[in-house]
Amino acid sequence: MPQALTAPPTNATAADLIRILIIDDEPSIRESLETLLILEGFHVTLAIDGPNGLDTLSHQDFDLLLLDLALPGESGIDLLPRITAMHPHLPVIMITAFGTVNNVVDAIRAGAENFVQKPWDNEKLLADIRSAIARHRAEAEVIQLKRTLKQRYNFENIIGKSEPMLRLFDTVAQVAPSRSTVLLQGESGTGKELIAKAIHQNSPRRDKPFIPVNTGAIPSDLLESSLFGHVKGAFTSAISAKKGLFEVANGGTLFLDEIGTMSMDMQAKILRVLQDRRFMHLGGTTELQVDVRIVAATNVNLQQAVKDGRFREDLFYRLNVITLELPPLRQRREDVPLLAQHFLKFYAEENGTEAPSLSPEALRVLMDYEWPGNVRELENAMERGVVLSTTRTLTPDLLPSQLTGATYTASLLDQRPDASLFDVMEDIERRIIADRLERCHWNQTEAAEFFKIPLSTLNQKIKRLNVEIKKRPRD
Repeated sequence: MPQALTAPPTNATAADLIRILIIDDEPSIRESLETLLILEGFHVTLAIDGPNGLDTLSHQDFDLLLLDLALPGESGIDLLPRITAMHPHLPVIMITAFGTVNNVVDAIRAGAENFVQKPWDNEKLLADIRSAIARHRAEAEVIQLKRTLKQRYNFENIIGKSEPMLRLFDTVAQVAPSRSTVLLQGESGTGKELIAKAIHQNSPRRDKPFIPVNTGAIPSDLLESSLFGHVKGAFTSAISAKKGLFEVANGGTLFLDEIGTMSMDMQAKILRVLQDRRFMHLGGTTELQVDVRIVAATNVNLQQAVKDGRFREDLFYRLNVITLELPPLRQRREDVPLLAQHFLKFYAEENGTEAPSLSPEALRVLMDYEWPGNVRELENAMERGVVLSTTRTLTPDLLPSQLTGATYTASLLDQRPDASLFDVMEDIERRIIADRLERCHWNQTEAAEFFKIPLSTLNQKIKRLNVEIKKRPRD
């Protein structure tokens, strides 16, 4: 029967939630690994061969498997496809005394996370284990979050669990079924087109076209033809009639991005369509009627543009029926690890490689950066990391210089280079809460209101994270 040993609860850390299965036929190897891992606080279960290990896996869930290559009967590589079929997301580290290139290649192709040769270096093995588990948990959280957002909101490719994003999701779900015009405001790179698509996908128009138009990227003289179409001979190069995007989007949604850059003349034409749902082809004489929902977006302060005479006041009020503010990434830092993992996996699949995991140092850089380019800048940084990475870990030297040049507040983890991804995330959350409490003079009610969470939730986080209360709350 498999044996299970755990670290004493008095030394409990983040690791005491981690369950590791060891499948190895050599008693001395099992004993050495077991001793090493339980001293680190892991739950350890032992299996003496393939059948014993498969039986254990059929009855229990684990966070990681240490699998010997040279098992009696079926080898570890032969066993691995059956294990993967049972637990497709279980990270597996192969261990062997025969670390040939062919063995390494075969193990990785079969689905192994990593390959460790006997005799192993304890610190390196522990680092590999923590890295594999951190990547597995981060990927699992992204998968679960996507599934939850899909089930609750029918959102595609939108990642976020922070309070600002959850409030935005609730509002999107509420306004999507209506016919109302929606104005999305936010900095460049905050994901306005994704939100526009979510509005369309959750509306009765979901089976009709969703047409995005970057109005800021099209010259003014071409934009009118693009939106309203033209008749043959309307201008020199109009050798045939062409439908405009309002016609193409009929029954669906037209997403007008960067609407704050439109000329005043074009603004007047858009206003008429919004008012009457009618327009004419460029050069035409017949009015056409369309049923199109407008979702507009801008990173410009339209109210200020109205005051400056750069945007029509009547169009602003037509667009400003329902306004959604998209938070910049620096105001939703809790989402940075999830977004980073999502982009790493996406670009790894695009490039036919394995997604690297973020080192604790790299994650700290991402969390402390201000992200002026928002989600788009993070996406570009992760794509770069995937392309340049030659190992399974993305380190700060693979990040763009503007990120690594950023200064950040030193944390306890600066003295813990072996810390896991989740240790880092907890430390960051602890610092954020402690910082806000200090700013609120340790008034927990005020801090909870700032975070927009119940006081009981904040108290639970303070206890779980062992946030040090340095002063008594003010009266």
